[in-house]
Amino acid sequence: MGVEGTIDYIADLISSTKKKKKKQLNTVSLKVRMDCEGCGQRIKNVLSGLKGAKSVDVDWKIQKATVYGFVDAKKVLKAAQATGKKAEPWPYVPYELIAHPYASGVYDKKAPPNLVRGTDEPGVATLNPVEEKYSLMFSDDNPHACSIM
Repeated sequence: MGVEGTIDYIADLISSTKKKKKKQLNTVSLKVRMDCEGCGQRIKNVLSGLKGAKSVDVDWKIQKATVYGFVDAKKVLKAAQATGKKAEPWPYVPYELIAHPYASGVYDKKAPPNLVRGTDEPGVATLNPVEEKYSLMFSDDNPHACSIM
């Protein structure tokens, strides 16, 4: 093979060495059971101590903790649960993203304003073609919509 083969071999060796994988910059939101400002401060202190956490925002009234930085969602969840509080990933999405927001399993009385539980069920999350046709027929965004409305 000669010189070219040797250079290719060395280049492959250099590129195949294990490189440290960089973590993604992301936002992790959790629903954490908090009763007072003291609980919120305790959660904030624990989550701020995580390696890679850039900022932590805690709103104890809607029971939401948000961590922004180079963190892993599983590690953030474990750290929040280590405080002794009940914690789970943030289950809510904006009201407008769900086709049937009052369906069972989606509607939640304890949800913050203008939010409902997220779901992946195709019958609830999206409109079927017939429903979509009728909803667009009476839409204000459609220039050819019914003029009765």
